[in-house]
Amino acid sequence: MTQPLWCLLAFAVWGKLLLYGVGLHRVTAVMKGEKKPNEFPGGVQHGSDAYWRLNRAHMNVVENIGFFAVIVIIGTLIRVDSAWWNWLPVVVVGCRVAQSLFHISSGRNLVVNFRFTAVSRTG
Repeated sequence: MTQPLWCLLAFAVWGKLLLYGVGLHRVTAVMKGEKKPNEFPGGVQHGSDAYWRLNRAHMNVVENIGFFAVIVIIGTLIRVDSAWWNWLPVVVVGCRVAQSLFHISSGRNLVVNFRFTAVSRTG
């Protein structure tokens, strides 16, 4: 398997880890009796700020993985083989993880600027 394909796999795994975080938060809230299973409306802010930032970080991954996948798969199918092709996906995944971590960590202006810097590097 090529390095870009490994990066696509890493991107998907990162998205799954974020989804597990969202799910863990929801299951915990339901098990504690704080929420009912149907009290997590899609696209509407609910829960704490930290939970909502985690939710949005996950959605950012979902919104971007398709574009990344198309580029990686087409490049692999047409057998692009160069140093930049092999390392650019590593940078993209690294920036995506950094963007997610900044997003989850805080909503303060400085952190939002770091988050913007990371996402602007991923396309």
